[in-house]
Amino acid sequence: MTKKYLYPLKFDTIFKEKIWGGTKIKDILGKDFSPLKNCGETWEISGVPGNLSKVSDGVLKGSTLPELIEVFKGDLVGDKVYEQYGTDFPLLVKFIDAAQDLSIQVHPDDKLARKRHNSLGKSEMWYVFQADQGAKLISGFNRETNREEYLQYLNSGKLTELLNEEEVHDGDCFYLPAGRVHTIGKGLLLAEIQQSSDVTYRIYDFNRVDDEGNKRELHTEQALDALDYHAYSEYKTKYKKCLNEAVPLVKSQYFQTNLLEYTTGIIREHFDKDSFVIYTCFDGSAVLETEGQTTKIRMGEAVLLPRKFKTVHIKAKSGFKMLETFMP
Repeated sequence: MTKKYLYPLKFDTIFKEKIWGGTKIKDILGKDFSPLKNCGETWEISGVPGNLSKVSDGVLKGSTLPELIEVFKGDLVGDKVYEQYGTDFPLLVKFIDAAQDLSIQVHPDDKLARKRHNSLGKSEMWYVFQADQGAKLISGFNRETNREEYLQYLNSGKLTELLNEEEVHDGDCFYLPAGRVHTIGKGLLLAEIQQSSDVTYRIYDFNRVDDEGNKRELHTEQALDALDYHAYSEYKTKYKKCLNEAVPLVKSQYFQTNLLEYTTGIIREHFDKDSFVIYTCFDGSAVLETEGQTTKIRMGEAVLLPRKFKTVHIKAKSGFKMLETFMP
């Protein structure tokens, strides 16, 4: 591989059937998940062990993310990122289709996840690009609480009375730091950007059973030390929608994400970043052109732009909507 060269990278989609999954991945995003019965998640860019993304085209086709990082190091991910994470890719990019409510859950932070699972924690963001009328989600508590009161509500079957419920519309964005109780409600199709972790503590699952009549495992005890019991004044990300501008959505210690909604092409410059850049497209299509390399991107796809490319011309005939994500 050492003789091969870098270019904007696309990867084979990893499809995940879920008890709560639906058909919007196929119906709206045009991604065929057969022979699965449904598709709750697609993993577009993943360095999670057991679910390693493989390049889908070009001279690097078939190479996994860790293999690429081992060869190209800082030219792929950035010197600072490589120094901190080595061959572990730090982010996970998904599309999620919730035909039913997901379980109420929480993710541990870096310290707890490292201690218990030798893993990164899981802070994440959601960008909702299709919401059925009346769709809702849960993010955080609706008032200050504590471990004892939380357990009382949980054990009495009244947990939802403590939780902050939000009605959701197209274009809504939420940042969920590790420790925040949450769930995605039915009727939502969204892009998720998160730390590279698959550690989830399931708190309540609405007494659902699978095809064989089995309930899914709950993680009541593990969740107690992971939960942030504080309430916050705002859970939804506030931002001003602007056409033909890069609009900041999330700026965290783990990743930063901008919203790009353009009617024409744009040149994006990344001289100030020591990081790869991920473009996640959820409407329209475009061509990414950089240093003579061209890669098409359409709705339902993500492209990894290696750090070595400092400018990219995003060409479009009829407009596009994308998330632009990089490491701080």
